[in-house]
Amino acid sequence: MAFSVSMGEKEKLKSEPNVVPLCDVLLVLLIIFMVVTPLVQKGVDVQLPSAINTSNMPDSPEVVLSIKADGSLFLKDQNKEQRITLEGLAPALEEAFLTATEKKVYLRADQSLEFGKLIDVIDKIREAGIELVGIITERKATEGQ
Repeated sequence: MAFSVSMGEKEKLKSEPNVVPLCDVLLVLLIIFMVVTPLVQKGVDVQLPSAINTSNMPDSPEVVLSIKADGSLFLKDQNKEQRITLEGLAPALEEAFLTATEKKVYLRADQSLEFGKLIDVIDKIREAGIELVGIITERKATEGQ
């Protein structure tokens, strides 16, 4: 706080908040977030296919199944992310949907994944009793942009 007192005249008390420390703290926090944010990776690293007509995915889907190019599966639910096998997919999905509110799986499949492996995974998802499957893609830039 800054105080100003004049000696000759009637004394006036003037107080002003010092915002310099607040600005320093905010700038440091901004720098920390700018450095850390690109390092935080969401889920398994897969190269998603791109599509022009896509809809927005929820910010935090309850169950996400990632499939890498080599066919390895990673299931992420509200509690954890784990690597699973194709044979263990149906029981893992049933366990994940015990606490989920919506019976919907979001697929993050690598664009170079063989179509037959994707069909095998979808069959296992249907075997677990899940009918709604959303496929996550990147938005393709149109030619006009």
